[in-house]
Amino acid sequence: MNILNAQHPYLTAIVAIKRLQFFFLLMLTSLALLSHAQANNLSESSAKMQLDTLIAQHHGDVIYVDFWSSWCGPCRKSFPWMNKMQNEHQAQGFTVISINLDTEQRLATEFLRENPANFAVIYDPNGELARFFKIQGMPSSLIINKLGEIKYAHSGFFTNKVSQYEQEIQQLLAL
Repeated sequence: MNILNAQHPYLTAIVAIKRLQFFFLLMLTSLALLSHAQANNLSESSAKMQLDTLIAQHHGDVIYVDFWSSWCGPCRKSFPWMNKMQNEHQAQGFTVISINLDTEQRLATEFLRENPANFAVIYDPNGELARFFKIQGMPSSLIINKLGEIKYAHSGFFTNKVSQYEQEIQQLLAL
């Protein structure tokens, strides 16, 4: 046991509880994505309800919302980076929520097999959320502060802008 844990055991418990909640949520979301029958029965409102639920569960966290599709080349580059950000900053109150816009769920499933996600995935085949947020390109991301306000929006994922994305996340985590 390190000194931090000895002095603040409740911090360790809080982090463990948050990780367990996130893992449980991730498992439920993954099962929903992989279940073809469920995906075909999802209504447009269910994608919005899923997003609302996840945002409510992570209220007070900095949230990175990412819109993606299986055909999107830059999305393949963004997934390893989002996994890294999730792993590095989760304990500080950061989470990634991704929204897939493929009309065929099997395409999203194949993409996730090749590009695993250690964050929540919402399947939105009708593009309800993309229309609501006026998404113009793939991938697109929104960075939401601890108060639930969208502070940054990006269209595309550019490796030469990764330091900018990380700086924006760190800035919001520091507030």
